[in-house]
Amino acid sequence: MFNPTKRFNLTRRAIGAGLLAAGVAVSLSATAQELKQFSIGYQKTGLPVIARQQQVIEKALEDKGVTVKWVEFTAGPPLVEALNVGAIDVGWTGDAPPIFGQSAGANIVYAAALPSNGEGEAIFVKPASPIQSVADLKGKRVGVGKGTSAHNLLVAALEKAGIPFDQITPVYLSPADAAAAFASDQIDAWSVWDPFFAIAETRYQPRVLARSSEVLKVNTYFLANKDFAKAHPETVTTTISALGEAAKWADQNRDKVAAALHEVTGVPLDAQIIAANRTKFGIFPITDEIIAGQQATADRFFKLGLIPNAVRISDAVWTAPGN
Repeated sequence: MFNPTKRFNLTRRAIGAGLLAAGVAVSLSATAQELKQFSIGYQKTGLPVIARQQQVIEKALEDKGVTVKWVEFTAGPPLVEALNVGAIDVGWTGDAPPIFGQSAGANIVYAAALPSNGEGEAIFVKPASPIQSVADLKGKRVGVGKGTSAHNLLVAALEKAGIPFDQITPVYLSPADAAAAFASDQIDAWSVWDPFFAIAETRYQPRVLARSSEVLKVNTYFLANKDFAKAHPETVTTTISALGEAAKWADQNRDKVAAALHEVTGVPLDAQIIAANRTKFGIFPITDEIIAGQQATADRFFKLGLIPNAVRISDAVWTAPGN
């Protein structure tokens, strides 16, 4: 039975078991002289899903004889761990997962930046809840994925409201487990991103306490296994270029984006319409300003004791050869 007072932590053993259960074989592409298969990690929303539906990466790598394998994850932390061990070559996550990964010594690099989750990430409660504001979360149980972008939102929103993080009870859950806990009122509030936020909106019409767009100025990130990026830089740059094509298509075909997301993920169309309408599409180089913003997040996490070691974001930023 779900225990709302228990704190759930992602462990290497649990993540490894999840990867095996999903049938993910460890890729040897980073050390292979000739790349044959390219593995991409993705979640149920955003630009990578559009790219998969459009097959822009497959088309870009077809002449090189490289096949593309897509591996789905429910959240960023297990995706980062998969990158670390070489089970996937590249992947997309929110702002917090690579910070947690870098602090733990993960073998990853930042390859490009994407827009933040913005309007599509929020802290919310059910309509009948007495909780009216972030300040009212003091002493309450809040469901959130540890080390996720929603974790960063929760930390920053509490800080803005003047509530120390240790004055709430974070209940660390995967989105699926948090959805069940929210449905059964075993958590008081939930911090999560689209499409899970959008699904909750269609089911509960929740009261939104804070959105990332109101609290944070952050980005999401396209990451790579460090060894893979060093061995196959052209594949990484080709993929970033293809993602740029997918972003242009998405901006010019907003009416078709939700259907494309629904087709790939199986998430109900009404929820994907909500998510698609508020998603910003794009991919761009990592600037000094973006690094500074990510560093501020990392420093906040270290100050609160949420990560074991201080990190310097610039140490993990990948530069394509010739740049």
